[in-house]
Amino acid sequence: MIKNRMLKNAYWIIACKILQSILNLFVGVISARYLGPANYGIIAYASSIIAFALPLMQLGLQSILVQEITHDNENEGKIMGSALTLSIFSSLLCMIGVIGFTFFANREDSTTVIVCAIYSISIFFQAAEMIIYWFQAKLLSKYSSIIILLAYVAVMSYKIYLLATGKNLYWFAFTPVINGFLVALGLVVVYLKKGAQKLSFSLSYAKKLFSKSKFFIISSMMITIFQNTDKLMIQSMLGEAYVGYYTAALTVAGVVGFVYSAIIDSANPVIIEAKKIEQAKFEKNISSLYSVIFYLAIIQGLVITLLAEPIIQILYGAAYAPAISALRVGVWQISFSCFGTVRNIWMWAEKKYKYIWIIDVSGAILNVILNYFLIPIWGISGAAFASFATQFFANFLLGFIIKPIQKNNFLLMKGCNPIYLISFVKTYLKKKEKLKEE
Repeated sequence: MIKNRMLKNAYWIIACKILQSILNLFVGVISARYLGPANYGIIAYASSIIAFALPLMQLGLQSILVQEITHDNENEGKIMGSALTLSIFSSLLCMIGVIGFTFFANREDSTTVIVCAIYSISIFFQAAEMIIYWFQAKLLSKYSSIIILLAYVAVMSYKIYLLATGKNLYWFAFTPVINGFLVALGLVVVYLKKGAQKLSFSLSYAKKLFSKSKFFIISSMMITIFQNTDKLMIQSMLGEAYVGYYTAALTVAGVVGFVYSAIIDSANPVIIEAKKIEQAKFEKNISSLYSVIFYLAIIQGLVITLLAEPIIQILYGAAYAPAISALRVGVWQISFSCFGTVRNIWMWAEKKYKYIWIIDVSGAILNVILNYFLIPIWGISGAAFASFATQFFANFLLGFIIKPIQKNNFLLMKGCNPIYLISFVKTYLKKKEKLKEE
C-alpha cells in the first residue's frame, strides 16, 4: 500500500515539476532576450547572493525534517512549529546580512544593490517552505506540488505582463518575492487544513532539531559555494554579461533537474521506511535510485552535448552564443550532483552524517581553486568544467577515500548495472497497472 502511495506521490511531484520547468524555461528565455546579457547577469548575480544566505536561513533543517517526522509523527506539530520558528528568525538575520554585504561589495553600482535588496525579501517567505517536508513525509506531495505550480503560473503571468509593458529591471527583481509569498501562503493554508496537529514551538525540540541539523549547515553552505561561487567569480573577472551567458547555459543544463529532484524527494520517505524494516531492501532501493539517475543523466548529457548550438541559438539567440561551449561541459555535472543528494539520504539513514561536512568543505575548496585558475584561461567553459570536476570529486571519488562511507559507493556502482534499471522499470510498470485497477 505504501508503495502505491509513493508512486501516486511521485506522479504528482514529477508532473508538476515538469510543467514548472517548461514554464520557467519558456518565460526565462524570453526574459533573457528582453533584458540582454548584462541585466540578465545582474539578476543571476542577485540570485547567487541569496543562495549563499539560504543555508544559514534553513539551518540544515531541510535535511532532517522528513526523517524526524517519519520517526516521531506523534509530535509532528512541535517538530514543524519549532523548525518554522527557527528558520523565520534566521531569515530576518539573513536579510540584514545580504543587504549589508551587497551595499559594501557593490557600493558604486546602485542598480545591483537595489536588485539584491529586493531579492532578499524572498528569504523571509522561503522560511515557510519548511512545510514542504511535512508533505513529503506524509506522501502528500500532491498538495505542495500543486501549490508550487500555481504560484509559478502566477509569477510567469507577472513576468509576461512585465515584458508586454516594457518594465525595467527592478520589476523583474520582485519575481522571487511574489513567488515566495504565494508558495508560503498556500503551504500554510493547506497544512492547517490537512495537518493532524497544531503548530507549536518547543524549546527542547528546537534544541534537539538544531543538534542534528547543525551538521548540515556547513554542508549546505559548501554546496552553495560550489554552486554559486562560479557566478560571483565570473562577475568579478569577466563582467555581468558573462554571468548572463553562463546562467543561460546552466538553465538549459538543469532544465530536467526538477525531474531528478522529484524522483529523489518521492523516494526519500520510502527508503527511510525500508531501512526500519529490512537492510537488504533499503540497499536495493538506494541502488535502484542511483540507477534511474545515472541512465537519465547519460541520455540528457548526450542529447544536449550534440544539440547545444541549435538549442542556444533557438532559445536565446545569437547574442548568447558564448553559452554554447559552457553548456556542453556543464550538462555532465547533473548526475554527480544528484548522486550527492542520494548519498546524503544513505548517510542519514546509516547515521554517518558527520562526514558530510568533510565532503562538502573539500568540494568547496576545490571549486574555488579550479575557478580561480580556469576562468582566466577558458572563461565560462572553465567555470563549467570546475563545477563538473568538483561534483565528480566530492560525490564520487571521496566516497572511496573516506572508508566509513565506502559502502554507499558500492551501492552506487551496483546501480550502474542495467539490471537494477530494468528491475526498477518492471516494478514501476506493475505498480502503475495496479494503480489503474484501483
